[in-house]
Amino acid sequence: MKDELARLAEEARGRIQAADDLKALEAVEHEYLGRKSGSISAMLRGLGSLPADERPAFGKVVNEVRQELEGVLEARRGTLHAAAQEERLRTERIDVTLPGVPVESGRIHPVTQVTRLIKDAFIGLGFQVVEGPEVETEHYNFEGLNIPADHAARDMWDSFYLGGNLLLRSHTSPVQVRIMEQQKPPVRVIVPGKCYRRDAVDATHCWEFHQVEGLLVDEGVSLAHLKGVLDAFARALFGQRRKTRLAPSYFPFTEPSAEMHIDCFACEGAGCRICKHSGWIEILGCGVVHPNVLEGVGYDTERYTGFAFGMGVERIAMLRHGIDDIRLFYENDLRFLRQF
Repeated sequence: MKDELARLAEEARGRIQAADDLKALEAVEHEYLGRKSGSISAMLRGLGSLPADERPAFGKVVNEVRQELEGVLEARRGTLHAAAQEERLRTERIDVTLPGVPVESGRIHPVTQVTRLIKDAFIGLGFQVVEGPEVETEHYNFEGLNIPADHAARDMWDSFYLGGNLLLRSHTSPVQVRIMEQQKPPVRVIVPGKCYRRDAVDATHCWEFHQVEGLLVDEGVSLAHLKGVLDAFARALFGQRRKTRLAPSYFPFTEPSAEMHIDCFACEGAGCRICKHSGWIEILGCGVVHPNVLEGVGYDTERYTGFAFGMGVERIAMLRHGIDDIRLFYENDLRFLRQF
């Protein structure tokens, strides 16, 4: 058995040195030193066939051979691993002198850009930015804003109904009611967000759009305060030379109500295609908060008054950038979006 052990040991050494990769080396290790099928390990299991007095000495020799081969295996494994790493580095090497592949940086969408400008303008005037849910109840979307179920103005704000009394909000005005229910005056907030209406899609309308609502309620608030705030906003977005005016209008939740116009920045009020030759451009709706709205949230209308305003972000963006079709914002045409 000693001769057989010596032969196997010599054969194993040669096979180990001849292994040219880690997989081949693993096969050699399994063949000679595997616990169940290894030929040298089998000799340890065959000790029972030897006389009792020869077993310790032969077992010691087998273990010494086994330890020696394990050392040879480990050394060869280290050599093959280093060679494999070197080959991998050679084949995966990158030529850093080659020109790189340019990565185009993204851009902020023009609607988001204008929303941020509007926020900055009103934050500078002391307003707080708040948000509200896009899925609303009829109470907040209509009744709380002085628009009862039989009111003709509901047609103007018709929306997508979700069942029961839930609908996608048709304006950001419902957040007015939510905020006033949560806090007592003074209230000074703007509310940016998405709105939904069942409008036919054309150059100036879309079923989904963005709006910014504003609300200020305190003691002694008047229409003059509204005019001053909106003057500052218009000049922040359209230039310090802008003139403004309020034209009578109608909204159920404000009384009196008005549309705010700025003098045309394209023709300086002389009249052109952009302003439809009137010299003025409408940019938002506004007014003094209706007493019914204030009473609905428990405010004392003898003590508190306020004003509100709302604007379409897409309309402001179209005016600022001279865009004539709202659909361009949503078509994801990079030729258009790269301009901003």
